[in-house]
Amino acid sequence: MRIVVDAMGSDNNPDPDVAGAVMAARKLKDTIILVGDSVLIKAALAKHDTNGLSLEIVHASQKISMEDKPSLIVREKRDSSMHVGINMIKNGNADAFVTVGNTGAALGVAMLRNTGLGRITGIKRPALGVIFPTPERPMLIDNGANADCKPEYLLQFAMMGSVYVERVLGIKKPRVALLSNGEEEGKGNVLIQETVPLLVNSNLNYIGNVEPKEFMQGEADVVVTDGFTGNIMMKTAEAVASYMSKMIRQYIKSSPRTAVGGLLARPAFDRVKSHLDPDEVGGAPLLGVNGVVIIGHGRSGAIAIMRAIEQARLVAEKNIVDAIATGIRREGKN
Repeated sequence: MRIVVDAMGSDNNPDPDVAGAVMAARKLKDTIILVGDSVLIKAALAKHDTNGLSLEIVHASQKISMEDKPSLIVREKRDSSMHVGINMIKNGNADAFVTVGNTGAALGVAMLRNTGLGRITGIKRPALGVIFPTPERPMLIDNGANADCKPEYLLQFAMMGSVYVERVLGIKKPRVALLSNGEEEGKGNVLIQETVPLLVNSNLNYIGNVEPKEFMQGEADVVVTDGFTGNIMMKTAEAVASYMSKMIRQYIKSSPRTAVGGLLARPAFDRVKSHLDPDEVGGAPLLGVNGVVIIGHGRSGAIAIMRAIEQARLVAEKNIVDAIATGIRREGKN
C-alpha cells in the first residue's frame, strides 16, 4: 500500500510525524509518503536509519496550524500538506491519508469536490468514529465533526460505525446504542427521541439507549451521539484518566510503605496503562468521505502516529469506503 502522512500535522512537527512514519514503514513494509516542507522532512529523516525502507517525500509549501480557521484554509492554503496529501488519494496516487493536524481543516479539505474526496453518495455528513481505549474497544461516533445534528445524520453515523466495527474489529452484528442521560425509552433530548424510531426501523442491531457508564463497560459496540457531546465526552474521559494517574502516583510516593507497594504493583499498573493509552488507538477514521482519512490528536507522538498509519492501512484493506456505500444504498431502499 501507499499511505500518505501529513508531516506537518503534529504540535511538534515534523519530528514525531516522521518518526512514526519510519516505524510504520519498517513494520508494515509499505510505502509511506511524507508530505510537507521537504527541507524539514529531510532533516528529520536524517535522524533515523531508513536503509531498506520505502519512504517518499512530496513537497508542500504551506502548513496548516491549529489556529487557522477551516473556512480560510480551504480557499487560501491550496498548497498545504493536507491539500496535497488528500489530493493524492483523490487522484489514485495513494491509498490512505493520515494527519494529526487541525481536525476542522482536515474535514473541510477532505470534503472539497475538486481537490478533495467529497462525500460518499447518499451520506449527508461525515463523522469521526473513535475506538475508545478501554478493553472492550467500543466505537464512539461522532467525535467532533458535527456539532449540530439531525436524526437522519445519527442514523447514518450508526450505519457507518457498524460497518467499521464489523469489518475492522470482526464483530458480527455490532450492538448499536444511542448515548443518552438514561437507559429508559423516552429519555434524552429531542434529537435522541426523534432518532430512536429511525434506528428501530433500520437493519442495524439497535439495543436502545446507554449512559456513559454502560458505554465504558462495553455494553454496546457502537455508541452514537452528536459531535459536540461526543467530543466533550472523549475529552472528559481523557482528563479524568490523566487526573487519576497523577493522583495515584502522588499517593504512592507519599510514604515508604506505599512506595514499596506501588513498586510491586507496577506490572499491573503498566497493563492498565496499555489498555487505556490513547496512543495505542492512534486516530479516528473520518467515515463518510470518499476515501480513507485518519485524524489523530495534535499531541500525538511517534507511536500514536505509527498506530494511525496501521489503522489507515487496515481501513483501506477492508474496503470500508465501498462497504459504507453499499450500506447506505441498502438503507435507502428500506
